[in-house]
Amino acid sequence: MKKTLLVALLLSLPVHAGTPAAGHETCADKEQRIMERLQRAEAANNQGQVRGLNKALKEVRDHCTEEGLAAERKQRIAESEAEVAERREDLAEAIRDGDKEKIEKREGKLTEALQELNEARAE
Repeated sequence: MKKTLLVALLLSLPVHAGTPAAGHETCADKEQRIMERLQRAEAANNQGQVRGLNKALKEVRDHCTEEGLAAERKQRIAESEAEVAERREDLAEAIRDGDKEKIEKREGKLTEALQELNEARAE
């Protein structure tokens, strides 16, 4: 009974993204995060990491835009939504077939896809 309820719940959840949440990463946030890692790499005298982080910092400064970040977020959400829809279809097919082993496997994959979607929406 619990599994049936879980399956019904998972199949009925909407997959469309709502209003973007406040607190999305900005270009300034990305730059700050890279700067912090760069300081740690310099303190550890890790020259390979320092070179890579300096390159990443230059890329962020030269190319990062808020519009670009928003577009990337939307793309990740759309890809995650498509994955969830596919996993729901797979689960529905397994349920129609009545194969308990496949149902459990598909439930797990759907749960993972839903978690990834939630993470994409939270970014």
